[in-house]
Amino acid sequence: MPRRRPSALRAHSWASPRSHRPLPEVPGISSRTRAAIARIEFEHQYLWPGAVAEALAEYRQFLRQPGRYLYVSNPDCPFCYPVEARDTLEHALRRLRHPARTELSRITAKLDEELQRRTLPDPRPRLPSGPFDGWWYHRLYEQ
Repeated sequence: MPRRRPSALRAHSWASPRSHRPLPEVPGISSRTRAAIARIEFEHQYLWPGAVAEALAEYRQFLRQPGRYLYVSNPDCPFCYPVEARDTLEHALRRLRHPARTELSRITAKLDEELQRRTLPDPRPRLPSGPFDGWWYHRLYEQ
């Protein structure tokens, strides 16, 4: 039986199905943090490949609305306002290690500040409403 070339052995050992998947571009995040995010997206069942990039894009898109207050066209639609996207970001932040968490939380904090500035606190008593029950569930939006 013929012997395999050493270069063929090395090429085979380095190839993996995950290494060929491009990391989604996220403005303001380094490649090291994107790799850490891709790792947790692969390991956890709540996340999927590209979930954090999609959540950040959805959150930013919601905050780009013109006007002083944020408008929700359909309050019963979970994808019409950013609570689902913010839940995904919070899930990722809880699973990331310190350097990557710091970088992602810096970007998320800027978006959170904009959301708090353009919404009002809900005066009703707080009832558990989601897996994290974050403050973003208890804000009032224009309807």
